[in-house]
Amino acid sequence: MRLGDALDLIAAVPDFPEPGVLFRDLSPLFGSAPAFAAVVDALGDTLDPDVDLLAAVEARGFLLAAALGYARGLGVALVRKPGKLPSVAGRIDYELEYGTETLELPSATVRQGQRVAVIDDVLATGGTAAAARALLDKVGAVVSGVSVVLELDGLGGRARLPGVPVHALRTL
Repeated sequence: MRLGDALDLIAAVPDFPEPGVLFRDLSPLFGSAPAFAAVVDALGDTLDPDVDLLAAVEARGFLLAAALGYARGLGVALVRKPGKLPSVAGRIDYELEYGTETLELPSATVRQGQRVAVIDDVLATGGTAAAARALLDKVGAVVSGVSVVLELDGLGGRARLPGVPVHALRTL
């Protein structure tokens, strides 16, 4: 399947999770094996060749990074919402376009000096990606890039990631 056709499967859902928000639902893309494969292959092409590890942002980033890690022979560190990890290396609170959130990094998953790519589904205001980067910085990792399926350009998320290459398969 062509990448453009795969990305065309992303649905726009108005007023979710609250009025005024236009949610981008990747579920139809994930449900199509050819579309999912096209997206995983394209995300793989965005990775720095020297990347050591993928940091998957909960929850849709888990799906993407797991498939990408398997395809590229890379491990995956799961960046989680609070209360789901028995041992936490770092925790950060951050702003979303419609509220606040917290992310945690599990202990003993990222080593100092590792080159880590952050993988997620959508880059909107950049709060989630910037929080993941801050967690990785705290443990001494080097963020080699942020790769997403979709970037919502009008929300300025890229600007919150100075000095980090940002790769989006589609920008709206």
